[in-house]
Amino acid sequence: MQLVIFFLMIVTYTHADYPALKALLSEKGLRDVSQMLSVQIQSKLKSTEIPEVRGGVDIKIGTVYYVLSNMRVVQCSMPDPSLVFVEGTGVSVEVSQLTLAINGNWATQFGIIHDGGSFDLAVYNIHIYTLLQLADDAGRLSITTVQCSANVGDVNIQFHGGASIFFKPFISAFSGQISEMIREKICPAIQQAIIGLETTLQEIPVNIPVGQYISLSIPLTSSPAVTEQSFELDIKGEFYSRSSPSEPPFSASVFDVPYAENYMLSVAASEFLVNSAAYAFLSSGALQINITDDMIPKISPIHLNTSQFGAFVPQLRTLYPNMEMQVLLYASETPLFSFSSGVIDIHVPAAAKFSAVKPDGTLVPLFRLDVDGSFSGSARIDQNLTGAFQLKNLTLTLGSSEIGDFKVRPDSDDSCQIFTLVDQHYEMFYLCLIIQCTD
Repeated sequence: MQLVIFFLMIVTYTHADYPALKALLSEKGLRDVSQMLSVQIQSKLKSTEIPEVRGGVDIKIGTVYYVLSNMRVVQCSMPDPSLVFVEGTGVSVEVSQLTLAINGNWATQFGIIHDGGSFDLAVYNIHIYTLLQLADDAGRLSITTVQCSANVGDVNIQFHGGASIFFKPFISAFSGQISEMIREKICPAIQQAIIGLETTLQEIPVNIPVGQYISLSIPLTSSPAVTEQSFELDIKGEFYSRSSPSEPPFSASVFDVPYAENYMLSVAASEFLVNSAAYAFLSSGALQINITDDMIPKISPIHLNTSQFGAFVPQLRTLYPNMEMQVLLYASETPLFSFSSGVIDIHVPAAAKFSAVKPDGTLVPLFRLDVDGSFSGSARIDQNLTGAFQLKNLTLTLGSSEIGDFKVRPDSDDSCQIFTLVDQHYEMFYLCLIIQCTD
């Protein structure tokens, strides 16, 4: 239910030509929304102020003046409203068999004779019909009432205290007046509830911070699309760097979310949503990590020191013997995701700068490896985001070197192993690939 409300509270202007995020509410979801709306309507009616009813009754020998005051709704019961999509407009809301129980005080005056007491009032079979229009107001979802009507059925009133029997001949007059008064109060109460919801929507932040480095912009890119069976929101869905927001060098493409009758809410995202997040992290400088030897598990067959790396870079043993090493691993370009037939492909251009660590902690640049990796797998959302990916291709090239050339790709006779190290840093997981080769 919270998810439905969340997607009804989406706002602002858009940059992308097409939305990167879509939310589709089905008829099943609309039925669940009706339960929430029932609570809202009852709450609003219970808080509705009912003014005093004053009048007089001619009894041939004079006029009896009366006042019904301090009226308040003490109970409100109703079945869930009937909500129906109205194509091109919004949603119709129909309430039947609404019942109100009202308490109050009565007082009469006939000349110098005064009397008073309390009364209980029951209003039955209230029928309400409201048509709500859903639209886009400068990128914000707007909800307005375009039609409202209300009818009141039966009214039953019982007086207590004083000479309450005196009122019995005039109950029909009271009932009619109170019935009309309540009918006139219903639509304004509903209108106030809709205005309250509209105000809440307008107060929702335009951008949602996502961690320390990026934020998510979730405006509407067009007016809501309402059909006879669904309500669809097209949402910008673009991530930005919080420190240096800028548009990525790629744009969103058109895509559709299929209608699923058995689902309350369907949410679909395009590649642009994920790729804009990668670009935002890259712009924030968050896609990098310094890897030191103490981050490598002790059981690993290779560690960051010149002695072991000298096995495939012989110069290290000569120039910087028995020294620890450090690796700055970073994305050199935006990692790109592509989706097709339930498969997620990831292309990761990266680079790894290797340095030797002197005893005083000073870093000595050694060489840079350019890494071009691609992965393939799938992901799913349960309570958490989980996924499984396989390495499809890994290409290493020597980008630059301060110690002379050396072989990056082993010969066919060499035996190589790839070890993977996973470290959680900057709220993301990074995969460090270390290759160990033996002659």
